[in-house]
Formats: sequence, structure tokens, C-alpha cells
Amino acid sequence: MDLELKDRIVVVTGAAGIKGSIGETIVRALAEEGAIPVIVCRNDRGYGYAQELQERGIDSIFVKTDLSDPKQIEKAVAKIGAKYGRIDVLINNVGVNDGAGLDASIEDFMWSLKLNLVSFFAMTKYCLPYIKKTKGNILNIGSKVGLTGQGGTSGYAASKGGVLGLTREWAVDLIKHGIRVNAIIIAESWTPAYDNWIKTLENGEEKLKSIVKKIPFENRMTTPQEIADSCLFAISNKSSHTTGQFITVDGGYIHLDRSLLTE
Repeated sequence: MDLELKDRIVVVTGAAGIKGSIGETIVRALAEEGAIPVIVCRNDRGYGYAQELQERGIDSIFVKTDLSDPKQIEKAVAKIGAKYGRIDVLINNVGVNDGAGLDASIEDFMWSLKLNLVSFFAMTKYCLPYIKKTKGNILNIGSKVGLTGQGGTSGYAASKGGVLGLTREWAVDLIKHGIRVNAIIIAESWTPAYDNWIKTLENGEEKLKSIVKKIPFENRMTTPQEIADSCLFAISNKSSHTTGQFITVDGGYIHLDRSLLTE
């Protein structure tokens, strides 16, 4: 299926993670569809990713940005606007489950909000004038933690709950401009960061097996590629009458009846 994304300028935050991370996979999938990914992230890996795309003839750039700093975000969007003159899609993908729980300092909690929630607002605010011109759309990457809680991560949970609230709020705000706003909700996805976390646990393999058993569909984790594929469909014109929606890509982990898991 042609998603009609060729030459679309798609800004993706938090997209310079380790190879195989969700953001990096989204960027790679965009490039395969002929889109022009713009990587906004603080990690220097972004320079290499952008160079790889440029060597393939894709006019991509990396804009190094601390997404917890709204001033840096404003400068990043100005740089993108100066180069391309337009933005077709914004994918707010940055997210760090930083463990800022009730025992954390107020400063740590506020930093978590800045990175995981305020960055979404700031990126959207500064990209919006460009998106209005193209009647593009916005996609927020959410997490099950915003719906279910997790324990020990108040900052991340509050942020991801806020992301879902903003998704609906912006969908209402921007209908008059013909701009769609949706969210992808992720539960258990096998990323390099997840793999690294499992390896830190004394009983990592047992923990992993217990998690996988709780995923109803095929008893396996969602792949980053499956998430990327859902993102691309959501931002494409093939999803042209979908707005204000929470699209859950999780093998039924959140919503399906637990009785499905009875052995």
C-alpha cells in the first residue's frame, strides 16, 4: 500500500536512540516510504543516522536538542523551518521512564514532566504554524503507564497521562484547521532499552517470561517495527478521518479479558 508519504517533512523527537529503538525504527520506516525524517534528539547518534539517510539521497537532518529545554526546542524548530519552509507531520516520540517516584525530589519530578510532557507541548506549539500551512497532522507516542500506572514512576505516569489528555485537547483545538491529532499507546515492546533493563535484574529471564505470558496475542512482545507501521498508517492520508484517537498497539495487553490467559 502506498501511504503517500513521499517527500513529506516528518519531525520525530527522541529519534536518535540505539539502533532498533522505537524512534530510530520510525525514522527508518519513514525513509523506506520516501518521507524526509527530521531527527530531533540530544544524542549524537543522530548525526550518524542523518548522514546514513543523506547517503541514500534523502534530504534529512539531525537537530541536536535537549528536549527538556523549551528554548532549545524553539531554536530547533526555527532551524527546521528555515531549511524546509514547512512541516507536514510532527511525531512526539521522546520518553524516558526515569523512575521519579514518590521518594524522588520535586526537582526530579519536574524534570520528568519537562522531558516527557512539556516537550510535547513546546514542540507542538512551535511546529504548529508550519503544520497549519500544510494541514498536516500530529502523532503523540503514549504509554500504558498513563492508563494503568506502574509503580515507582510518578513523573513518567503523570506525563504520559497528560500526553493522552493533550491528544484529545489538541484534536478539538485543531479541527478548524483540518489538522488531525492522535496517539499511539505502547505496552510491552522489545527494544534495546528493554533488553538492557532485563539484564540488570537478578531474575531477568524469569521476569521476562512472566511478562510475555501476560500478552494475550501470540504471547509475545510488540516489535518496534509493528509500532512504526502503525505510526506511518496513522499519519498517512489512509487514516484521513481519524482524529482524537488512542491507537493501542500491544497485542491486547491492556484491554483484553484476563481470562484469555488462563492455562
